[in-house]
Amino acid sequence: MPLTTLALIIIAGVAVVVAAMAMINEGARRTALGRATGTANEPVRSVLIAPAAASPLRERFFALFPTSDAPSETRERLTHAGYDGIGAVPLYTAVRLIVLASFILLALALAPRNSFMQWVMIVAVAAILGALIPMYWLTRAVKKRQDRILRSIPDAMDLLVLCVEAGLGFDAAMLNVAKDMRTVHADLSHELMLVNRRVNAGMTREEALRALYARTGVDELRVLVQNLIQSDRLGTSVAKVLRVYSDTLRRKRRQRAEKRAATAALKMTIPLAGLILPALFVVILGPAMMRIWSMFSNK
Repeated sequence: MPLTTLALIIIAGVAVVVAAMAMINEGARRTALGRATGTANEPVRSVLIAPAAASPLRERFFALFPTSDAPSETRERLTHAGYDGIGAVPLYTAVRLIVLASFILLALALAPRNSFMQWVMIVAVAAILGALIPMYWLTRAVKKRQDRILRSIPDAMDLLVLCVEAGLGFDAAMLNVAKDMRTVHADLSHELMLVNRRVNAGMTREEALRALYARTGVDELRVLVQNLIQSDRLGTSVAKVLRVYSDTLRRKRRQRAEKRAATAALKMTIPLAGLILPALFVVILGPAMMRIWSMFSNK
């Protein structure tokens, strides 16, 4: 296959994947915009996705990749990664199929045909990589979002304590914190805003708080939700609960940093032994080995 054709195939595959990811992000943006303006069910004009009422191509796409047939684990992981729109699951399925097909086509085009077994092994490895790369990307996206939420929880707890001690109710304090943290910690701000909207829509606070953990998967939020529910049931001070838990989270964060610092020397052993020490041996023992070789060659 000519190099020009191969380059065009690669560029086309990359363009399709980038377009699909842009559609996922645009869908998430439209969902957030609808929630913020209170028009979640109304169509929002977009340069990437047309309104649902006037998009037969989008309806055919959703019919080709139905959301209801997707595993619950996939929907849960996409929600944990922040992609909770209606088109997240079908677009993710389409991306997985496109990546798998692109890797297989590249392997078929580039694999040498001298040995059949070697050709089969290369195609099989390409198929495995094409199937695992989207799953790895989703796992990384979930982990990064959970880390961002985990780092933002202590700051949110401090702001909640200030608002509650100033005389605001818990729901009003949560709304103010969500607005103040919108530009600094967007992920947690979005989740707190969603909890406030669900409570205003008639959902009980306990159900809304439990849904907060279900949407993020962060264990620290699960403990916080349990403490808040218990405080609400027993009638204890919410500010005291938030202050104590904020101190606990900061102590855990410091302990995690100390643990990483303690294991840094152990993690540096592998690159030290595999990369630095061979270079040192070459520099130190190289001249001596050359002299010994010249002495034996002269004899």
